[in-house]
Amino acid sequence: MFNPRWTPLMRFFACSYRIFLGAAILSAAVSAHAQFQSSLNPGVVSSTLDQPGATASTTESSSSQLNFDFDPATPSLAPAAGGAGALGAAAAGGQGSDNPHGILHRLAFEAGGGFNAPSGDSSKEITWGGQFTLGAGYRFGKHVSAMLEYQLIDDKLPGALIAETGANGGNAHIWSLTAAPVIDLFPKLTNDLYVTGGGGFYRKVTNFTDPTEYCEYFSCGVENEVVGHFSSNQGGWNIGGGFTHRLGGIYGDGTMKLFAEVRYLDVMTPAETTEPNGLGTTSVAAGTKLVPITLGVRW
Repeated sequence: MFNPRWTPLMRFFACSYRIFLGAAILSAAVSAHAQFQSSLNPGVVSSTLDQPGATASTTESSSSQLNFDFDPATPSLAPAAGGAGALGAAAAGGQGSDNPHGILHRLAFEAGGGFNAPSGDSSKEITWGGQFTLGAGYRFGKHVSAMLEYQLIDDKLPGALIAETGANGGNAHIWSLTAAPVIDLFPKLTNDLYVTGGGGFYRKVTNFTDPTEYCEYFSCGVENEVVGHFSSNQGGWNIGGGFTHRLGGIYGDGTMKLFAEVRYLDVMTPAETTEPNGLGTTSVAAGTKLVPITLGVRW
C-alpha cells in the first residue's frame, strides 16, 4: 500500500526535476544562440562571451553593432577607395602629358617652309630659292625655349657663274643642323613677338648641270644631269625674329602657334677657285649670306 509519509519526498523530487529540466532547456537555448552569432562574427562573439558577466543579449547587441560598422555598403569605405584612386591618378599624372610640369608637356616642335634671297656679294654665287625647316626642342619656361633645327636650302646659280664653267645650268644645296634659343616677348598674349638666333654645322654643295637625253620603257625625254660640282663643310650662324598667332584650342589653352619669321644667315664658306670635274675654271668669294623667310607652325 502507498505510505503517506513518502508524499513530501515525492513532491520534492518532482519539483527538483522540473527546475532541472527548465535550466537544461534554457542553457541549450543560450548555447545555440551563441553558436549562431559566432558563425556570423566569430571574433567579436567569442571575445564578448569571454568577458565576465556577459549575457546573450549583450552579445547580440555588440555583434549587431559591429556588423553594421563593417557593412560593405556603408559609405565609410568610399573615401578609402577614392583616396587610393586619387593617389594612383596623381602618381600616374606625374609622367603623363596632361601634367603641366611633365617632361612631355615641355617638348616643342616646329615645321615650316618658304623662300630665301641672297644678301650682298652672295648674289654673285646664288640666286633666289626655296627652303624648309624642321625642329624639335624643350621649353624651359613661358619665355625661353631651345630648338634643334634642320634646314635645307635649294637655290639656283647666277648665269655668269654657270657661263664660267661652260655648263648649261646649276644649283646650290645647303643643309644645316643648328641650335637656336627662342625668346617669346609676350607669351600670354594670343599674338606674340619673338627673337631667335643660333649656329651650328652647314654643308654647301654647288652643282653644274647639262641637259641629257634619256629613254625609259616607252618614253624619252631630257633631264639635267650633274656634270661637275664642288662642296665645303663649315660653321655658320643666324639671327632673326618673328610673329606668332596662338590657336585657341578647345578650352582656350592651346599651345599650337602659326608663325612667320625672317632671319639673316651667314654660312662661312671658304673662297673657291676650281675646275669642277674638268669644266672651266670658276671662282667664288668667301662667305654665303642669305635672308630666309619662313612660314610654319609650332606646337
